[in-house]
Amino acid sequence: MTTTAEQHGSRSVLLTVAEVIEETKDARSIVFEAPESFDYRPGQFLTLRIPSEETGSVARCYSLASSPHRGELPKVTVKRTSDGYGSNWVCDNVAVGDVIEVLPPSGRFTPPDLDDDFLLFAAGSGITPVMSILKSALSDGVGSIVLFYANRDEHAVIFADELRSLAAEYPRRLAVVHWLESLQGIPTVDQLATVASPYRTHRAFMCGPGPFMEGVHKALGSSGFPRDRVHSEVFASLAGDPFADVPPEAPSEEDTAGAAAVTVELDGESYELTWPRKQTLVDIMLAEGIAVPYSCREGECGSCACTIRDGEVAMENAEILDEEDIADGMILGCQARPVSDRLHIEF
Repeated sequence: MTTTAEQHGSRSVLLTVAEVIEETKDARSIVFEAPESFDYRPGQFLTLRIPSEETGSVARCYSLASSPHRGELPKVTVKRTSDGYGSNWVCDNVAVGDVIEVLPPSGRFTPPDLDDDFLLFAAGSGITPVMSILKSALSDGVGSIVLFYANRDEHAVIFADELRSLAAEYPRRLAVVHWLESLQGIPTVDQLATVASPYRTHRAFMCGPGPFMEGVHKALGSSGFPRDRVHSEVFASLAGDPFADVPPEAPSEEDTAGAAAVTVELDGESYELTWPRKQTLVDIMLAEGIAVPYSCREGECGSCACTIRDGEVAMENAEILDEEDIADGMILGCQARPVSDRLHIEF
């Protein structure tokens, strides 16, 4: 079966599948041909439009496991889950030559400086964005990297051969610690803390199932890692249709009359905007023609996460943010509506 996609929105891109790689019995990598203008940062994800007989399509986010710093074609890796429609469709149907509609690369799970020392935690398919960071830091950085990688058993280890090759290529910079549940059980917080404690000056990234992430968070906290040097990624299944162009509603005169004022900093530019109380930050930025980062507009993916430097907002759905993120001032632009009269927000 050949899959030929059509463009359903002005932001989406049509990519042709160049290669399908069977990584494990349950995981496949989809390698795409891409134009030179297709840029992404290590740790980001793609949102794929997957056909569905029931709803027409569903949107699923899959992390890029390739590195933009190694001359690799962009690659997402998908692990099949028993009740996952998107993952099963990708693993069962995608073939070389298929055309798939994707949204631009997105996500904030990216290192600010590749020259940092890194402590990376991954479990199962959580290795995908971590692998992108690891390869990028080895290629363009100078620091040391420790990877703790947990799996059910040796047959479930995605990228096993590639990790062996990288460890041999960079013996002084890369250390890989494999943890197999079949032999060692599920890692405890104390065991994770024992791994983490020698590397308190490293920048930590983690991705995997919720219980694993919770354990790593606790381990890093007890080991004294600064909150601003700990980064986590969460997989998301999007309920809406982020591919469709949805023009923001024009505010009424009443809304505009009571609007807040906001300074927004994005990509080195500063914008002074009027922010009606009933509209979200993403809405007003799109209305002004500003290229604000977003994917789902439902508070489910975190693409529009930003930091409030001054003022207060209300959010309908912020479950993707943990309490520490919110305490640090992180908000979701697609959910935020102004409470204060004057605000300052930074992407």
